[in-house]
Amino acid sequence: MDINDECEDWRKLILENEEVISLSKKVKTIQHVEDFCFVDQDSAEDVEEAGALPKLPGFGASGAEGVAQESEKECPPVECALQEAESSEPEKATGTEPASAMDGKDTAVTSENESSQSTALGESTLPLGKTEAAPSEISAQEPKKITYSQIVREGRRFNIDLVSKLLYSRGLLIDLLIKSNVSRYAEFKNATRILAFREGKVEQVPCSRADVFNSRQLTMVEKRMLMKFLTFCLDYEQHPDEYQDYENSTFAQFLSTQKLTPSLQHFILHSIAMVSETNCSALEGLQATKKFLQCLGRYGNTPFLFPLYGQGEIPQCFCRLCAVFGGIYCLRHSVQCLVVDKESGRCKAIVDHFGQRISADYFIVEDSYLSESVCTNVSYRQISRAVLITDQSVLNTDSEQQVSILTVPPVDLGKPAVCVIELCSSTMTCMKDTYLVHLTCPSTKTAREDLEPVVQKLFNLNTEKETENEELEKPRVLWAVYFNMRDSSGIDKNSYDGLPSNVYVCSGPDSALGNDCAVKQAEAIFQEMFPAEEFCPPPPNPEDIIYDEDEIAPEETGLSNSPETKPEPSSEESSSRGSTAVQKADKEK
Repeated sequence: MDINDECEDWRKLILENEEVISLSKKVKTIQHVEDFCFVDQDSAEDVEEAGALPKLPGFGASGAEGVAQESEKECPPVECALQEAESSEPEKATGTEPASAMDGKDTAVTSENESSQSTALGESTLPLGKTEAAPSEISAQEPKKITYSQIVREGRRFNIDLVSKLLYSRGLLIDLLIKSNVSRYAEFKNATRILAFREGKVEQVPCSRADVFNSRQLTMVEKRMLMKFLTFCLDYEQHPDEYQDYENSTFAQFLSTQKLTPSLQHFILHSIAMVSETNCSALEGLQATKKFLQCLGRYGNTPFLFPLYGQGEIPQCFCRLCAVFGGIYCLRHSVQCLVVDKESGRCKAIVDHFGQRISADYFIVEDSYLSESVCTNVSYRQISRAVLITDQSVLNTDSEQQVSILTVPPVDLGKPAVCVIELCSSTMTCMKDTYLVHLTCPSTKTAREDLEPVVQKLFNLNTEKETENEELEKPRVLWAVYFNMRDSSGIDKNSYDGLPSNVYVCSGPDSALGNDCAVKQAEAIFQEMFPAEEFCPPPPNPEDIIYDEDEIAPEETGLSNSPETKPEPSSEESSSRGSTAVQKADKEK
């Protein structure tokens, strides 16, 4: 759409005592995009994407994120309940192993049985931290052949996040989702495995007490060593004499003094603390290890959750709650400029591409919308990203439905480690019999130069005809894309030139695994604008809201958008204040 043709005289809306700050019309935050297809494309010339909608005239469809409307009959989702029951105990599910004990007052995970298509509406309790056990129909040696035409036809089943993250079960975002009751609009799946890459092999890392004692990788001596060190990390502040002498040392150097074998040091450094071998202090490493351990057992046997349909669901959940209570969204609106009053220096309004002027007291803009003249003094970092579609997991087990996180240490000291997150089809991010793999690290070169060596270690990049015998054991890459993203986190507002005091800048994605940076930034901006208000308070229940008599009818109609058809909470859930169930979001809204 040619905005200039549509609104040639938008500058006539600007008064004599006003000036404008033009916004960028082209996003330059993604660079060095390279994509590759490793399957035969000849058979897909006339194949169309199933269920694809025609493009609206004047608006290009975004290729950054797939819009997948899953068929529930074909692929029933897993429902996880984020509930804070004061005295909940793990329950046993029929036909499953007993659940491992959890520390403290935490929750149950309910799941639809994926192997039973006839019970799509029924829920059954599964062991905590376990994934639904779908029997593997295809051997690891002979993965089902996936063709390019299948990928194109099932394209709407792929939900590809531009930024790859997991949610710490005791992180700031989970606490905010529970407090604000936004969690009822989302569903989550446990990250079921923590993996390590050592001596050219991928292996599972024992994290919890049960995992450690059940592990066949560790000797009895190593198990004792590991449990002793992890116990120390949980309350390391109480034993300052143990680490005070190493405050100026790296965490890797500190580990080497703790009577730990090289394999245990590798597991702790790269798979539990997940910190740099050269740039992380001993104290920072202890803090990261403690955070990991504190998150264990709340919703499963690992510290992480992943939202079904991808990270893009989280902002949609907040948008839905906002809309229920009167928030207004202007879709398919681009903004031409900010209008600034010359006398006061404050921003008064924006002008959109239709020539409409919208006034407000505060304005929040994402960094990528600011023009180059505003960002002259800003120094950005870069993130290297890769997204792969593969035909099998990096570590095959009896269950195909695994969500795994793997940290691949750098070959050369000083280079960043690469975080690998592998998602299975039950996360609703990829089609059946495929895996979606995200690779992320801080950039040193282009994304392909940073990440392709790691991809070559873990995966087979050859086409089917070129595959050699030694590559058969590796998962085969069907499709890959590499790109660099701007990391605008941690930039001081004063670095931007000429921004009015009532214009607030929020950053784009950062390279961290969790979401704490975004939550802290959102709360800081909110408190600057409304210092006397509570950030994201719990919303009132519809039945507790009192309306004027003349407003009852329309308000009741508006509240029909809230989830009224949710199952009634159990007596245990009702007795727990602040308990929140992650309910299935209506994907059509």
